[in-house]
Amino acid sequence: MRYRYIFFLILGIDALVLLFETSELSISYHEASMLYGGFSFLQTVEKIFIFLFGQNDFAFRLPMIIFHILSFVLLYNISKKYLKYDRDRLWLMLVFVLLPGVTSSAILVDSAGFVIFGLLLFIYLYKKVSQIYIYPLLSFYIIADGIFSYLFFSLVFFSLYIKDRYFLLFNIGAFMISMYLYGINTQGLPQGHFLDVIGLYCAIFTPIIFIYIFYILYRRYLTKEIDVLWFISSVTLVLSLLLSFRQRIYIEHFAPYLIVALPLAAQTFATSYRVRLKIFRTKYKAAFMISLVFLLFNSFLVLFNKYIYLVLDKPQKHFAYKMHIAKELAHELKRRDINCVKTDDSMQQRLKFYDITKCKNYILKENYINKNNTNNVTISYNNKLVYAASVTKINIK
Repeated sequence: MRYRYIFFLILGIDALVLLFETSELSISYHEASMLYGGFSFLQTVEKIFIFLFGQNDFAFRLPMIIFHILSFVLLYNISKKYLKYDRDRLWLMLVFVLLPGVTSSAILVDSAGFVIFGLLLFIYLYKKVSQIYIYPLLSFYIIADGIFSYLFFSLVFFSLYIKDRYFLLFNIGAFMISMYLYGINTQGLPQGHFLDVIGLYCAIFTPIIFIYIFYILYRRYLTKEIDVLWFISSVTLVLSLLLSFRQRIYIEHFAPYLIVALPLAAQTFATSYRVRLKIFRTKYKAAFMISLVFLLFNSFLVLFNKYIYLVLDKPQKHFAYKMHIAKELAHELKRRDINCVKTDDSMQQRLKFYDITKCKNYILKENYINKNNTNNVTISYNNKLVYAASVTKINIK
């Protein structure tokens, strides 16, 4: 019973932290482009929530938080097949919610959070429920998001491994349709970004956890302890590394696939730990505690990220700068009875979400302060100036 309480405690604290972060963030240009751009499944979900709960940050980010909570529950249930003890599963869930990549996908409105949920839902249905639901689900994934093409690609190899002819033909067809609908970016001159991709993976998972996951996938290949989780994670990881030799890849398209390898890593770690005598478990405890310290440190940085501005000479160097400013700027403009401005395209899209429309009556120029102009606009966090602009009224006759 106490493990159930701990389960809900982890989930509850995680949800509260995400809601707090929602109040601290503004819509980014990437998110605004998704919301006001071409049709997508995620855009439809967002517009439904905005219609139901109003145009505000909580309604906008609530779908991602819900996807994250559902992913948490799915991963816990999937891990029951790989981890015998409740305490091991709870440690896994703690690591899951603290991973930098998972934290960002739970609050940033992009495909990553939805794809993590989609992958875990597929694995849960494949392993726990009748496979009759698999084909309709995968058919929906074809049109839902192009990132699922890597799932179909991985399942082609898995189908060959289990010698399932019908599943193989289905996934080949699904992959080809997905490529036709969404394609793959091969523009630009060939350039190597292998080390950049490795660095990004380390940032998303922390160096120790990424290296350990990489090791586990390779080890299971040698020992032939491979299943659908292994194929989804390893095939996509290898594909991302191969593509990085030629071009810059979108890491958010590939990282969700590596997250589903967490139960495999946890199973191997727990088994390796318990088969050793207590006197030989020290290095395992040390590695886990170091990883946990890194994860907790990262979580505190995210939670109190606005204090980082105090030690930066240029606010633009802040990792979340593109997620700040817009909301506070819109409130300041409204306080001055300014409901429309003309500014650069990036900020214009972001202000649109906060009901600041585009017009020619006012010109907003960032990083331009005219000492004689009473319409200067500044945004500060913790008494540190992070944004400066000037609003000029244009007399239109």
